[in-house]
Amino acid sequence: MTAIAENQDQSVTGLITPAMATQHNLTPGQVASMFNVNPKTVARWASSGVLKSIRTPGGHRRFREADVVALLNRS
Repeated sequence: MTAIAENQDQSVTGLITPAMATQHNLTPGQVASMFNVNPKTVARWASSGVLKSIRTPGGHRRFREADVVALLNRS
C-alpha cells in the first residue's frame, strides 16, 4: 500500500492503525499533549498498566508510538 493510499484510508476511517505508526519512542510529555492530560497522568497510566512503557538506561519512561496510537483509538 502506498503512502497516499494509507492517508486516504486514514481519512476515511479516522483511525491510525498501530501498523501505520512507526516505532518511535515518545516521552511522557509528548503522550500527555496527545491526550490533553498532565504528564503525571501518563506516568500513572504506565504504573497501572493502562499504557505499556519502557525504561531508558537513565530510568526515564518512553512509550512506543504504536501503543499510544492503539490507546488513542480506543478512547
